[in-house]
Amino acid sequence: MKRHRSKLLATLALVSLFSTAIAGAENWPQWRGPHFNGSSTETGLPATFSKTDNVRWSVDLPGPAASTPVIHGDRVFLSSTDLRTHKLLALCLDRRDGKTLWSEEVATGIEQDNRSNYASPSPVTDGERVFFFFGNGDLVAFNVDGTKLWERNVQKDYGSFAFLWTFSTSPLLHDGRLVMQVLQRDVPVSGRGRSDGPNDSYLLALDPKTGRELWKQLRPSNARAESREAFSTPVPHAHQGRSELLVAGGDAISGHDPATGAELWRWGTWNPNRITHWRLVPSPVAAEGVILACAPKGDPIYAVKAGLKGPHDDEDALAWVSDDRPISSDVSTPLYYQGRFFILNSDRKTIARVEPKTGNVEWVGELNSNSKLESSPTGADGKIYMMNHRGDVFVVSAGDKFELLHQVSMGDSGDSDLRSTIAVSQGNLFIRTGKKLYCIGSES
Repeated sequence: MKRHRSKLLATLALVSLFSTAIAGAENWPQWRGPHFNGSSTETGLPATFSKTDNVRWSVDLPGPAASTPVIHGDRVFLSSTDLRTHKLLALCLDRRDGKTLWSEEVATGIEQDNRSNYASPSPVTDGERVFFFFGNGDLVAFNVDGTKLWERNVQKDYGSFAFLWTFSTSPLLHDGRLVMQVLQRDVPVSGRGRSDGPNDSYLLALDPKTGRELWKQLRPSNARAESREAFSTPVPHAHQGRSELLVAGGDAISGHDPATGAELWRWGTWNPNRITHWRLVPSPVAAEGVILACAPKGDPIYAVKAGLKGPHDDEDALAWVSDDRPISSDVSTPLYYQGRFFILNSDRKTIARVEPKTGNVEWVGELNSNSKLESSPTGADGKIYMMNHRGDVFVVSAGDKFELLHQVSMGDSGDSDLRSTIAVSQGNLFIRTGKKLYCIGSES
């Protein structure tokens, strides 16, 4: 009896440990991860790796894309181009071995200019459905087994996009709504944009089950020309019991009611002279009572106080403004991790650790990269992971002192302008280069 009871207790202990391990694993359901700030609670991630060391698997991709893979359970979803057929693809791989579970063609034609392609937006998933948006306006929903649920084209339904370059924003899935933002010019540019009506900027919420419109909210702007264009993604935020969607672009940052899209507050501007070429790329990130808005082209970071109501254009609405030019981000969205912001400056090739409430710069690290870093930093297991245009990956300690833990080339000949963010899930890193997807780490 005692022996049986001992075996039972041992079995229960193993089950408990297994359950704890499973509970500790996190999905990466959208491009900024499970917490909408670039961080994950995953542990046991490698600090060093290469194209051969610590690689669980790698697969060849049909074409390049700036989109970030998203992971839920044993499925990896990613959008892609196909250079051979010039198609846009929705892909699903098995997380355990990289085998293709399904591949669906979405549209023909992969680009409109030589700066980027239509597969720059990242998909988003809730584990039951996965949603793919492409820069040509196609928005498609599948179940996780690859059955198409619905599709629509945002340009056909709401008017041609008025952007100088290829439009890119990733969809947000939050609180039972699929949210998109289109912050664009008010007049056509290079033959793109509506000629049969106003080129309004707007937020759009759809029913994830059907694609039916739940609400559409105009989002006006005083910006001029290209400064009206934003390639950012809306981010959910809660502060003192109030939930809102954060939207950055058009020379302003604003908070919106998730249920209706109505604007709750606005701060602006980082562009008082209304310079015309200040398009915005970084998305907002919020923590500890402040919301970061990144002015472009080497200008400062603005920390807006959370909890505002109505319009604001003065310094009283700000907690701090960065005054050191390395503390700036033209493209990368900052990371919030372990109580600190980490701000990647792609042009200066530096990363800074910043105290959220005060803006105090605790350190600035030189990455000595041979090309720009325009992916967004990822934080997990006490480390920061990021990749440059050529596929060189940098691993930095998130601790009190700057320490470059590892630098490795994961790119191949011809890789350039790589912007995909490194994803973390189920004990692994997912690194997308121009030609391959790598799964790095131990089996899980």
